[in-house]
Amino acid sequence: MKRQRDFTQGSIWKDLFYFSTPIMFAQLLQVSYQFIDSLWVGNLLGANALGSVAVSGTVIFTILSFIIGMNNTTLTVLSQQKGRSNEQGLQTYVNAFVVTLSVLAVMMGVLGFLFASTVLTLLGTPEAMMTDAVVYLRINAAGIIFLVGYNFISTALRAVGDSKTPLKFVAIAVLLNIVLDPILISVFNLGVQGAAIATILSQGFSFIYGIAFVIRKKLIPIKWPTIPAWSEVKLILNLGIPSGLQMAVISAGAAAIISVVTSHGEAAVAGYSAAQRLDSLFLLPAHALGATVNSMAGQNIGVGQWARVKKIATYGVLYNTVVMLVFACLIVFFAEFGIRLFIQEQAAVKFGAQYLLIIAFFYPFLGINFVLNGIVRASGAMYQVLILNLISFWLLRYPLAYLFSEIMGEDGIAYGIGVSFMISSVIAFLYYRYGKWREKKIFSD
Repeated sequence: MKRQRDFTQGSIWKDLFYFSTPIMFAQLLQVSYQFIDSLWVGNLLGANALGSVAVSGTVIFTILSFIIGMNNTTLTVLSQQKGRSNEQGLQTYVNAFVVTLSVLAVMMGVLGFLFASTVLTLLGTPEAMMTDAVVYLRINAAGIIFLVGYNFISTALRAVGDSKTPLKFVAIAVLLNIVLDPILISVFNLGVQGAAIATILSQGFSFIYGIAFVIRKKLIPIKWPTIPAWSEVKLILNLGIPSGLQMAVISAGAAAIISVVTSHGEAAVAGYSAAQRLDSLFLLPAHALGATVNSMAGQNIGVGQWARVKKIATYGVLYNTVVMLVFACLIVFFAEFGIRLFIQEQAAVKFGAQYLLIIAFFYPFLGINFVLNGIVRASGAMYQVLILNLISFWLLRYPLAYLFSEIMGEDGIAYGIGVSFMISSVIAFLYYRYGKWREKKIFSD
């Protein structure tokens, strides 16, 4: 099958399936990447080392969230240029993104390296974990250019209709990390430092291989970087900053929900943590569909095919609903088994399983948010999506989780979050249907 897909023609159903499936597997590999990293550190170095990595990981995740947000802008801008069949524009903006993201990566890397100790102190890192946490964070900060690089290449390829090649890059990084982790941690006796080095070496090799592969196959028009026009940088920042803030809002909202859970005791926290690990797997199809419709709608918005954009939204919502209902049915049968993969304490298992059983049939509503926000984002309406996320997390999810838990006890957490999914999906639909996002133009004719 051809490597790149033209979303302005052909079967929408087929494109949804064939394009979203590799994205879903790539995201699954990313989840396993973090899981395996923690597995090696925890088993080979102990609880304190694992805690050090976990604390540093929250900072790295925040940085990664901003990168993902910026890459949403990459997806929107480059997919519209691809839809317009504007090869010169595509090359121009690939260059602009390369330069802009490289500068931002260097800045984040330097700041992360210099202020690692300060940030970890502000996070309340225990003294016994501080040394390892600082080392882990500084090494990752030094290699952040690789994380930015291989994420950008993957996103740029998806923008032009290729979701299979990025899967290869992610697989390389994951496999290398699996091999390098135990070697550097135990054989070379580098401890947490070895785990961090394994991470940046894996990402660095994947990035270099990706660049070479893309250039050799001429998959995207990458050239030797030149200083971009200010208008190009301004467009990237105008779209990228609110897009990056969207992810920060999501991260902060998730942290706020934890504060509600902790009020119900240790068993609730343990059960909720285990349920969230399974959540990250169950929601992969919805995340993949959000990225898929972003690419598909972006190409069609680029050429003004609004009727096809509407079909992409409709089919995306239907596809999401079917898939998420199937996953919900699986959860009914395997909720307790899944929780027991992570914890054994009966009270915690009971909370985690009950949480999944309640929340499962609310998943389709959250998927609707991913799909419709992906369509809106494809137009370049980043501030609007930022506001939708603020409403979703801070006006609905956190307050409703708190309110329902006060009324119904610990089960109320799941019901409050589920109801917030429903209401936010209605708001997302109303904005998709009646909002002015279609008037957003990021390129002049």
